[in-house]
Amino acid sequence: MSREVVVLVHGIWMTGLELRPLGRRLRECGYDCRYFRYPGLRRTPQQNAARLRDYLQSIQADRVHLVAHSLGGIVLAHLFEQGTPAHPGRVIMLGTPLQGSVVAQHLAEHRLTRWLLGRSMHAGLLGDAPKWHGVQESAMIAGNRPRGIGLLLAPGKLVRPHDGTVSVSETRSDGLAQHLTLPHTHLSMLFARDVATQACAFLQQGRFSD
Repeated sequence: MSREVVVLVHGIWMTGLELRPLGRRLRECGYDCRYFRYPGLRRTPQQNAARLRDYLQSIQADRVHLVAHSLGGIVLAHLFEQGTPAHPGRVIMLGTPLQGSVVAQHLAEHRLTRWLLGRSMHAGLLGDAPKWHGVQESAMIAGNRPRGIGLLLAPGKLVRPHDGTVSVSETRSDGLAQHLTLPHTHLSMLFARDVATQACAFLQQGRFSD
């Protein structure tokens, strides 16, 4: 039985492969990393959270930490809304728009682009996801390098500072124990060593490194 496991949860339009570099660095910190894959467009965040709960229950470990990127954090919000998972552990979200995504709202307003969101709109990216209550020690890492697909999909909508897809203000919540902003885009944070270093620090100590 693994003593401590980290489950990584990908974002919208992703497969989980993009989380592998981060997972390799978390393994260097001593964690057994697993990857939860889900159909972000075909099922709602609530439905995917139910599947994640079943997946977590199948893991044999003393502690199970969760690291989620973007929409993956909304799935976690639904997970904790449904009850506390069986295993104790810490939670880190990366660029998750807990307050809703202005880019998603812009896409949802237009018939020709609504399909890009699929069922992620249902109590998800539009700002109607469950409030983050901080049931377990949780933290957010946001990016502030303003380059990304959000600038193309919703020109002029993002409020600075932002990571090219999500504004830093959209990632904040009173339920978070800590919030950190680093100079990365929404996608590049997954490949950044300083993000992995800070993630390891929080998972180990419950706080980011100075």
